[in-house]
Amino acid sequence: MSEFLKLAYELISKIIYNIVQCFAAIIHLLFTGWGEYATIFMTYFVHLNPVGKILAIILALVLIAIPVLMLVLLVRHMVLRIRLQADHEDNATLYREIGRLNRQVLDLIDEKNKLLALKVNAMGGTGRIPYMGASALTEDMLPTVGNVTGGQGTMPAGAEGIQEGVTGEVSVENVGKGKHLGIVTVDKESKDDTAQNQAIRFPKLSLVDQKYADYVKPNYDNTVTLQQFTEGYRLFAASQMHLYYTPEIVRRFVAGMAASKILILEGISGTGKTSLPYSFSRYLKNPATLVSVQPSFRDRTELLGYFNEFSKRFNETEFLRALYEAGYREDPSFIVLDEMNLARIEYYFAEMLSVLEMPSHDEWVLDLVPTKWPKDPVLLEDGKIHVSDTLWFVGTANNDDSTFTITDKVYDRAVPIELNERAAAFECEPYPACEISTAHLMELFKKAKEDYPISEATIEKMNKLDSYLQTRFKLAFGNRIIKQMYDFVPVYVACGGTELDGLDYIIARKVLKKFESLNVSFVRDEIKGLIEYIEKTFGKSHMEDSRAYLLRIQNLY
Repeated sequence: MSEFLKLAYELISKIIYNIVQCFAAIIHLLFTGWGEYATIFMTYFVHLNPVGKILAIILALVLIAIPVLMLVLLVRHMVLRIRLQADHEDNATLYREIGRLNRQVLDLIDEKNKLLALKVNAMGGTGRIPYMGASALTEDMLPTVGNVTGGQGTMPAGAEGIQEGVTGEVSVENVGKGKHLGIVTVDKESKDDTAQNQAIRFPKLSLVDQKYADYVKPNYDNTVTLQQFTEGYRLFAASQMHLYYTPEIVRRFVAGMAASKILILEGISGTGKTSLPYSFSRYLKNPATLVSVQPSFRDRTELLGYFNEFSKRFNETEFLRALYEAGYREDPSFIVLDEMNLARIEYYFAEMLSVLEMPSHDEWVLDLVPTKWPKDPVLLEDGKIHVSDTLWFVGTANNDDSTFTITDKVYDRAVPIELNERAAAFECEPYPACEISTAHLMELFKKAKEDYPISEATIEKMNKLDSYLQTRFKLAFGNRIIKQMYDFVPVYVACGGTELDGLDYIIARKVLKKFESLNVSFVRDEIKGLIEYIEKTFGKSHMEDSRAYLLRIQNLY
């Protein structure tokens, strides 16, 4: 037993000794050791050169700053704890005062109820008012005359102020000579119904309804052909608006309308990207709506607006107004999203991209509000707005450091058109606008597909190119691109172009554009082989867009 006590004594004493030594070392380090530090510093300082002395002074300042900073933090922590304790005591005092005031309020409620009971009993009331003061401690509902008396009995004249201001719904009724007050309970649902019957949630859209109340549709020229249509626009833009575009650009724009409801105009500034859809809509006598995209656009509310629960009105946008107005018109309508890639298109335009993918136009519907109100606009169905098939969305995009990259999700659903140079001006006689219905334009697109289908020889060459791209680059003609190709090329031919030129443009802008996202080491050599394969398959005099595009991509690596 003595050996165990000896072991415990030596072990515990050694631990205590080490703890004391640790604290002593810390105290010596921070407080009592400064004499030794100074001796060491002065011993070496006198023998140092000027640079060494400067470095020694900096080292000394750093070493002094460390314990001083630790001391400041310690003092600050202690002061903060003292203040928190004081605040806790102040809060406890405040809570006690709040409790005292609550008890006083309950006492006043008791007195009010007793006085009211005396008045009601003096007037011959059928029932007594129960005690309601203590109920405020356990019930969420404040006591009122209506819920105290159960909505029955009468009140004396002069007591109306008790109920009024609590419920805000008191009706005064003269009954004989007594002129008693009748308490009327107003149901919340009836109040909501009244508000719905009186409120106009969509003032802008309601003005559109008024505008088209007596609308008479124009006499459309449904005899025009696609070639006349495209050439007529060039002459109209040149003679009426002094805007000049090549026949190639106009063909691509019209063929793009046949292939997709979304067109993206890309290119350098000053080439007429915004002017093209604007002047085209003037040519159709249906001016486009211009929406300037802001970098802050994050979701659908930036375009469609949102319902304000406080004002009970929908914050409408010009985009929403144009979307709604297109439902009234039978001619093509355009909404221009200017600088559309200043924000991420797949964020604020995501719902529209999804809706336009629906196979049936009856499914092109957007939810605005969850329920229908009596004075909602005529074309809204149960709070939903229908995206008209007479509407096209045209976006303009610059590719610079201030914009976002347009993703494949957007490109696959749209038809991109590049405008990188201005067309030469030319003189022509004044040319009138063209009024054409969307139905006739769609018929022209359909007829073009029947009259100018893609030839079997071209389809075979396209399939060979598809196989080559899949084998060498893991790229393929997706189903969406194939469908757009079958819609684009025939209309392009009907507008005056050639089949291979139309196919060349779609392949360059829809398929080969994906090379921009490929960052592989062998791309330079492989692109050279792809150019040679295209020339061998389609001929050296064809597919100029694709070859030029590949050469431009090759120079990036």
